[in-house]
Amino acid sequence: MSNRRIAPSLQRGPRLADEAYGLILGQLISLQLPPGARITVDELARQFGISQTPIREALGRLISDGLVTKTHLLGYRVTPQWTRKQFQDLYEIRLLLEPAAARSAAERISPKEAVALTRLVADMHKAVENEKRVNYGRFALHDSELHNLIAQIGGNQLIHETMSRLHAHMHIFRLYFHNWVTQSAIHEHQAIVDAIVGHNPDEAERTMRFHIEESWNRLQKGF
Repeated sequence: MSNRRIAPSLQRGPRLADEAYGLILGQLISLQLPPGARITVDELARQFGISQTPIREALGRLISDGLVTKTHLLGYRVTPQWTRKQFQDLYEIRLLLEPAAARSAAERISPKEAVALTRLVADMHKAVENEKRVNYGRFALHDSELHNLIAQIGGNQLIHETMSRLHAHMHIFRLYFHNWVTQSAIHEHQAIVDAIVGHNPDEAERTMRFHIEESWNRLQKGF
């Protein structure tokens, strides 16, 4: 039986590499491209109906994300999954940084930033309204964007840069994804956003800490 993956064709345009990135990310997170799998540029170009150039650009971004590697003569491969110890270290860092970032965001948020944060969590709600057609790659991107935006609003550049470099949410979803996980995360995100937009630092810190602890509890089921 053929193991060829089927993906929708992309619309040509200036954002072709961005669209290719999203589709490849979706295959990584849904484990259509499992850890260690070889990635063939020709095959992806045929699947998406585009040239190799935007595929290579997308793979370059995924290398920066830590989800793909490129080795001389061997080409592209999906990076190995993180170990339990690596995830545990990650969550220790998140518990140190993100509740503080959420508290600061609640103290500093502007009306314009409140609109952006509210719109983003609304988009996450829409992404999982139809349980049979959840795009986990897109949801993971929204998840990462939400946490990065909160850190940015918080005003501590070092926290923001640290969280951006970790690409934590991509690895989390690649380990264990399911609709009940996204639904649980959305309710927790909504509580965080409500506290930040409502200028409630104590509640923002508490809900962010609760979210990270619950995320770790869910994640452990993936091992």
